[in-house]
Amino acid sequence: LGSYWGAPSKMAANSSNTGNKSSSSGGGKQSGPSAEQVVATFQRMRQEQRNMASKAAELEMDINEHSLVIETLKEVDPSRKCFRLVGGVLVERTVKEVLPALENNKEQITKLIESINTQMQAKGRELTEYRERYNIRLVGEGEGEGQGQSAASSSNSEGGGSKSGAGVLVS
Repeated sequence: LGSYWGAPSKMAANSSNTGNKSSSSGGGKQSGPSAEQVVATFQRMRQEQRNMASKAAELEMDINEHSLVIETLKEVDPSRKCFRLVGGVLVERTVKEVLPALENNKEQITKLIESINTQMQAKGRELTEYRERYNIRLVGEGEGEGQGQSAASSSNSEGGGSKSGAGVLVS
């Protein structure tokens, strides 16, 4: 008995497998991935979306820096010497050489942000479809909605709600 308490992940995996085998109606419907695989895939997809949002925010900061430098350089004499960091090396140029390159970089970053935002929207739709397909409920979700009864039944049974089908609760 003590050895089971030392390995909760194996115990949880074993109990979920035996639970599916003992209920013939639940096991027949769920021929796809196990609950652990569904949760792992869902968490991976959420992490990918967070990474995209983080990258987009980082690029937005880069655009703000570019804008600040461009506005500053527009008021400077074009023949004035200017230093620019290129690949970790500080190079000396003139303002008239650096300004167009900065404006071009800013445009490229803007296009990249638009592309990332499009990918994030697609990932969001994919996440929503995945949640609906496997009836995934997040902890604390549905309390204020009209689904209080089904949310309570799935949270009481920790993801194996018998009334709501093959639901999965994700924290």
